Amino acid sequence: MSRTLLTGGAAAVLIATATTSAGAAGHTPQITAPPDKIVIELATVNGSGCREGTAEVAVAPDNTAFTVTYSEYLAQVGPGAPPTAFRKNCQLNLRVHVPSGFTYAIVQADYRGFAFLQPGAWGQERANYYFQGMPQTTQRTHQFNGPHNDNWQASDKTEYADLVWAPCGEKRNFNINTELRVNAGTSNPQTTSFMAMDSTDASVSTLYHLAWQVCPTPKRPAP
Repeated sequence: MSRTLLTGGAAAVLIATATTSAGAAGHTPQITAPPDKIVIELATVNGSGCREGTAEVAVAPDNTAFTVTYSEYLAQVGPGAPPTAFRKNCQLNLRVHVPSGFTYAIVQADYRGFAFLQPGAWGQERANYYFQGMPQTTQRTHQFNGPHNDNWQASDKTEYADLVWAPCGEKRNFNINTELRVNAGTSNPQTTSFMAMDSTDASVSTLYHLAWQVCPTPKRPAP
């Protein structure tokens, strides 16, 4: 039951190529990211898949994306696994400091991890996100069926016209909800299956591609 991960340094490559990936997805028009550095802080971390201190956020140098890296995010079924281990979730509340005059939206999210699924078993990754005080995006589900003993990847893309933008001139935290679920299905009950979205060497990260807009200039009141 070897658990291989993407090669070391893959996270750096992913975050450096965020602009290329977003452009390849066909999202137009091309948005120029703000020149001033954005800062993202983890305000709160909750969930069975990400206890305090097991999730980290990093922003791409060109402000086109950010990554979330987990270190203990794993769902499993089989001998020795607790009854509740088949489902793990994580709720991140991010404090995003955006340069004045700009707003942003998530144009694509790339989720990655490793899965070891017995024949007849299956695993699922689910995710959605939203700005504080605004409706949640539709939860999207990706399923992987056994037998599977390899890395996995799933992408959620949003057409430009359907992007949800952070309100201009307001400070609203950004929330990310993710879930991993494993079901034994028809597999041998004496065997173990698991699905992970974590990495011990920071080489497997969730990548969120950013789109940017310039906020409209506030109208001055008439004299």
